[in-house]
Order: sequence, then structure tokens, then C-alpha cells
Amino acid sequence: MGVAVGMDALSERAAMMRESVQKSQTISDSIVSILGSFDHRLSALETAMRPTQLRTHSIRRAHENIDKTLKAAEVILAQFDHYHQAEANVLKGPHEDLESYLEAIDQLRSNIRFFSSNKSLKSDDGVVNHANNLLAKAISKLEEEFKQLLASYSKPVEPDRLFDGLPNSLRPSSGSPGNLADSSTKAPSHHHSELHNSNSETAVYTPPTLIPPRVLPLLRDLAQQMVQAGHQQQLLKIYSRCNPIKHVTAVIRCLQPTTFMVVLPMNTWKQAFKDTRSSVFEESLRKLGVEKLSKDDVQKMQWEVLEAKIGNWIHFMRIAVKLLFAGERKVCDQIFEGFDSLSDQCFAEVTASSVSVLLSFGEAIARSKRSPEKLFVLLDMYEIMRELHTEIETIFKGKACTEIRESALGLTKRLAQTAQETFGDFEEAVEKDATKTAVSDGTVHPLTSYVINYVKFLFDYQSTLKQLFQEFESEKETGSQLASVTMQIMQALQTNLDGKSKQYKDLALTHLFLMNNIHYMVRSVRRSEAKDLLGDDWVQRHRRIVQQHANQYKRNAWAKILQCLTIQGLSSSGGGGSTVGVDGGNSSGVSRAMVKDRFKTFNMQFEELHQKQSQWAVPDTELRESLRLAVAEVLLPAYRNFIKRFGPLVESGKNPQKYIRFTAEDLERMLGEFFEGRTLNETKR
Repeated sequence: MGVAVGMDALSERAAMMRESVQKSQTISDSIVSILGSFDHRLSALETAMRPTQLRTHSIRRAHENIDKTLKAAEVILAQFDHYHQAEANVLKGPHEDLESYLEAIDQLRSNIRFFSSNKSLKSDDGVVNHANNLLAKAISKLEEEFKQLLASYSKPVEPDRLFDGLPNSLRPSSGSPGNLADSSTKAPSHHHSELHNSNSETAVYTPPTLIPPRVLPLLRDLAQQMVQAGHQQQLLKIYSRCNPIKHVTAVIRCLQPTTFMVVLPMNTWKQAFKDTRSSVFEESLRKLGVEKLSKDDVQKMQWEVLEAKIGNWIHFMRIAVKLLFAGERKVCDQIFEGFDSLSDQCFAEVTASSVSVLLSFGEAIARSKRSPEKLFVLLDMYEIMRELHTEIETIFKGKACTEIRESALGLTKRLAQTAQETFGDFEEAVEKDATKTAVSDGTVHPLTSYVINYVKFLFDYQSTLKQLFQEFESEKETGSQLASVTMQIMQALQTNLDGKSKQYKDLALTHLFLMNNIHYMVRSVRRSEAKDLLGDDWVQRHRRIVQQHANQYKRNAWAKILQCLTIQGLSSSGGGGSTVGVDGGNSSGVSRAMVKDRFKTFNMQFEELHQKQSQWAVPDTELRESLRLAVAEVLLPAYRNFIKRFGPLVESGKNPQKYIRFTAEDLERMLGEFFEGRTLNETKR
């Protein structure tokens, strides 16, 4: 019974749930039906609104197109406004407002690019052609402005301004080329020592201001505009096929109507730059004193004149490279900033003529006939070229300056070669010197002093000579090579002096001559840097040679007169003459007549020696005194002994003063007059 009740309850609940589900389904279907009707209505509404949407979209697009058209029109009108403004500024010319003029040219280029890129406009070709013509006129006026501005501020540099840029040690006493020339006529070592003095201090060179700084930016802007107008390769080819033209407008005939870049005849304004600056350079050097001299002109000059001109040339090279060329390089780099190749080319063309004038003089000297006196100026010239080498390489940079750099290096090498050959010639010239004029007093021969001074000057150039030897014989030790060459020169001098000494008939004078000259060599070496190079052995060996010649002089000059003071030959063969002994007593075996004859002979020979050797010269005071002392040490004791021993024999007879004419003090005083180089009249007095 209980189970049946439970089943009924479950059945009722199931029936209720079924009824609820059916109601939910009915409601869902109703909702779906309602939503379906909404969708249908919305579709109908959308269909109804579509024409309105299309009309609205068309209106919106029309507005956008109108805006775009208006904006495009504004751009075109702005281009025309800018064009008219640029045209007005171009027609005014660059004189009033160069900055606005340059802006106008840039604007014209912008207009040309704009209209050339918008081919839809019917009037494009006409506008582009008109703008091109206007741009051509603008560039033509710009070129004239560049020429005028450059010419107005390109002035020759006065020598005083150049001298002010030199270090103090290199400035002449007063700023004139004449005084510069005067300072160049000193000894060969002048330029060399001056050069080293300038290097030893912190040498500051201040290039002059060639163009005012305020003008350079204007010239740079003009140059940049002209470069922009003419550096299109194709148009340059067109230009190269055209005849040379003066005005830019002529170029337009070579262009197509639609071309928007104007080709400026680069050679025209570049030539203007070259001609203006080049002539200024040449005039600056002319005012300084630079001359155009050919090889023939150099060959015809007297040495003194040529030496002065070489000295000036050394100064001119330093001034030109360190001041003028350095200043011009700054000008070119600033005007042609950003165009290195063009800057190098213009600099090369501007300076080429002046460089040629300077280097051609050096070439003429290097190729002229070699002679010993030219060695030092050749070394001076070689030194200045080596000093300037780095600056030449820096200032004359770039491909356009290659020829100038090579010419400068070629001159340096040619000077080195000529100097080395001249150095080699000198040794041979010394050995073969055929000067027949002998020095009559036996003093130092001019050849000796010349060669020794020559060698001493060489040691002022030690570093240069070492560099010279390295260039040609790098495998050898340059120091030992210089010593070897110096020894060879000294030996050549000795060989020549030996030959010259044979011209003397008096053998004593021969040895006096050799003594003087070799002593001069030794003394000069000892007092110079040559001593370190030649060494103590050389000095000691040649001092011994000096002493040998001094001994030979004494032997040949005094042996005969000393023979008069010996006892040999005084004995009487008959034994009838009276004699005086050492103690004053009488002794036999010495002839009074022979003693008198000895005194007469001595007097005559001594007077002859005094007269002759007072005319001889020993220029070195110390050597002269030592030689006199050496003679006195032999002569005076012998004379005193002879007087003491045989004087009483003569004094006891008649007229003793006739035979004993000199005391030992007289002889000593008269010996003090020997080797003074007196004239014959002076010795007679």
C-alpha cells in the first residue's frame, strides 16, 4: 500500500515537469518568432536606408577631394609666390643682400624640382624653362659677384707682414728684401747655423691673413652654389664638347627644355680664381725679392752675387712654404669646404707658377757646374728642402698636387746628389791644386787655411752629411765614413803641400813651410769637432811630423853657422900663432888670423840669416817662440863658449870690435826678430 502511494507521487511530479518543459518550449518558440520578426524588420530598415548612406558617403568623398584640391592649389600657389619672390631677389642682384640672393637661388632650384616632378600641369614645361633661364641669370650674376669679391680682397702681401710671421731669430734687422739680401752674404756657415738656431727654439710661424675672415664665408657660400650648379658628370661632358664660353646663359643652349639643373662653366670661375690668386702670389714673391732666373742666368753670375741669391732663396723657400703657401691652403680649404678634390686642384693651380719659379732656381744651382765653394750652399739648400719636406707633403696634399710634391722631392734628391759629387770632387781638387804662387815667407799657404776652414765648416753639417751618406750608401756607418773622407782630404792636402814645398830653393824654408802648415792643421783639428772624428792618434802623429820638420829646419838653417863656433880647423899648421886658453892664458896651436876669420864669417852669416829669416813667418805665437828658443838653446851657449875661449885673442889685437860685433845678448835680441814676416826695408832699418 505504501509503495503504491510513492509511485503515484512520482508520477504526478513527472507530469508536472513535463508540463513545465512544454511551456518553456512554447515560450522559446515565441521568443524566436519575435526575434525573427525583428531581424526581418531590421533588414527591411537597412534596405530602406542604403540609398541615404550612399549619398552621404559620396558627399564626404567630394568634400575630401575638394580639400585635397584646395591644398594642392595652395602648394602650387605657394610655389608661384616663392618663385616670384626669388625672381624679385635675383633681379635685384647679389650686391644689396647676398644672403637673400643665395636663398633665392635655392628657392629657384626647389621650384624647378617641384614643377619638374608634377607633369600633370599643362604649363610645367614653360615654368621650368623660365625658371632655368632665371637660374642661369642668377648663377651668372653669382659668378661675377665671386670674381669681384675675390678680386677686391686679393692683395699682394707686403714683405713686412711676411717677416712678422717669422720666428724672431729669422727676422731681418729691418723689413726689406734688401736687408735680407745683405744678411745672406756672410760666411757659408751663416745660413746653416741660422737654420739650426731656428729649429732649436720653439719656432712659431704665423701665416698672414690673405683674405679677411668675414669675407671667407661669403666666398664659401658662392663657391658652394657654383659647385652645385656644375658638378653633374653628364652635363660636364656636354660642356666639354661646347666651345669655351664666358657667360652661363650660353650653357642653356646645350640643355634639354625639361632639364632642371644648370651647368656652370667650372673652368670659367675656376680660372678666375686661379688668375686672381696666382697673380697675387707672384706679386707677393716679387715684392719679397724673388726673381725668375734661368740656368743661363745662374751660370753667368759672379760667385759672390750668386751666393747672396742662394742665401735669399733659402729664406724665400721658408717664407713661401711656411707662410704664403700655408696661408693659401687655409683659404682654399675654407672656400671649398666639403669639396676636397676641388680645393686641392685650385690650390695646385694657384701656387704652381710660384712653386715653379722657386724650384727652378734650385734646379739651376743643382745642375750648374760643380765647384768646391758651392758645397756649403748646396748643403744649405738640401737642409731647407729636408726641413720643409713634411710641410710640403701636408700642404700640397691630394692628387692634384702630385706633380708639385714630386718636383720638390726631385730637387731634394738632386741637391743631395750634386752635394755628394761636389764633396768627392773636393778631395781630388785639393790633391791636384796646381797653384804655382808659393808663399815667400814660408807661412801657412792659402790652400791650407781654405781646406781647414772647409773641413771645419763640414763639421757644422755633420747631421746633414750623415743623412747624405745614408741616401746613397745606407750599408756603411755614416760616422766612420765621414771620418774616412776627412782623413782623405787631409792626406790630399799634405800631398799637395809636399809638392809646393819643393818650389823653395832654401831647404830650411821648405821645412819651415811644412812645419807651419801641418802645425796649422793640427792646431785647427785640436780646436774643433774634427778631433773627435779623426782621433788622438791622428793628432799625435802629426804633432811628431811638425817636430820633425822643426828639427830639419834647425839642422839646415843653423848647421853651417854653428860650424863657425867650433874649434875644428882653428889649429895653425906652422904652430907660430899665439892662442888664448880657456883660462885666458896663452897656448899654442890656434891662429889669430883664423879666429878673426871665424868671427867675420859668423858675423856675415848671422846678419844674412837675420835679414832673411826676419822676413820668414811663423804665424803661431807659441810655435814661433818655441822655435826661437830651440835655436837660442843651441846658438847662444856655443857663441858664449867661443867668445870666452877665443875672444881674448882678438881683443888683444887692433880693432877688436870689427870682429866681435855681437854680444850674446845682441844675438838673443836679434833672434827675437826672426819669423816676424817683415819686409826687406824693415829688416834693413
